[in-house]
Amino acid sequence: MKPMFDLIKELVNVYGPSGHESAVADKVEELLSGKVDSFRTDALGNLICEKKGTNPKGKRVMLSAHMDHIGFVVVAVEKEGFLRVMPVGGINLAVSKTRHITFGNGIQGVLVQQPVREGENPVMKHMFVDIGAQDEAEALSMVSLGDTAVYSNDCFRLGKHRVAAPAMDDRVACALLVAVIQELGECENTVIAVFSAQEEVGCRGAKTAAFSTEPDMGIALDVTSHGDTPENKLPAVKLGEGAAVKIMDQGSISHPGLVKALLAAGQRAGVKTQREVLPFGGTDAMAMQQTKGGMPVGTVSIPCRYVHSACEVIDLRDVEGAKALVLEYLRSLV
Repeated sequence: MKPMFDLIKELVNVYGPSGHESAVADKVEELLSGKVDSFRTDALGNLICEKKGTNPKGKRVMLSAHMDHIGFVVVAVEKEGFLRVMPVGGINLAVSKTRHITFGNGIQGVLVQQPVREGENPVMKHMFVDIGAQDEAEALSMVSLGDTAVYSNDCFRLGKHRVAAPAMDDRVACALLVAVIQELGECENTVIAVFSAQEEVGCRGAKTAAFSTEPDMGIALDVTSHGDTPENKLPAVKLGEGAAVKIMDQGSISHPGLVKALLAAGQRAGVKTQREVLPFGGTDAMAMQQTKGGMPVGTVSIPCRYVHSACEVIDLRDVEGAKALVLEYLRSLV
């Protein structure tokens, strides 16, 4: 098994904005070869990996980590060869100016903000992409309307324990889920590892995956925002202080019994945990919770600085702690 940093780096470097997750799914299937009983990719693009439990009366537990990340889609080409784009997912324009982006076909570009009036907040109409084209015809020979792009790969260490990269949301949780399945071994309960599609545009993949697999409960694995930088104290979650067990966010309220069980699993595993209350956002738990007749859901979060930027930062100790917590929960669930 690869060190966690190597696994994360391998996954964040795969191209995969919302709706274009197939290369990520291929990489995950390669990493989990021989570790699960079945793989299938559904019509929405979810990769569903099932590891059957040894107890016929065991639970069916769905663990979901989304493969997609935020990006841009070409909507128009100017006569001078510049591209107009719109966001795919929640783009933070304040940190997007003059950023290096990469298209699915390998074309490179620079995302540029044109001047705005004093006091005016930049919006997407103020942004354009320079791909080095001389005019509209050359630009259209390089990209097409509807092509997508993402922040360019740049994964590197920060200090001893931290890692920065675009697409940490949510490839770090994909790495976590891969590591959990690789290390799980025999388990009484059936584990349905879902690497979901299109979370960033409405948690779409987890909804169809939960509908088709009919789990007894669901746990989302995702990142969460931080409260440990200057002038940013909410949520009260810090990097390096352990995985965060979500109480609620804007999209779902975690089942109290599941919250208690996850916190207890962390304690038994001897790892630090944090309690997370997020006043915004949502995860795949929201979709699972509302599928068919509903189910108990929870979320295990990796604290992350600068979410939805070109440089998201996580702490490897939190990822390793989350792995130990989830493994203990799955092995002790009766």
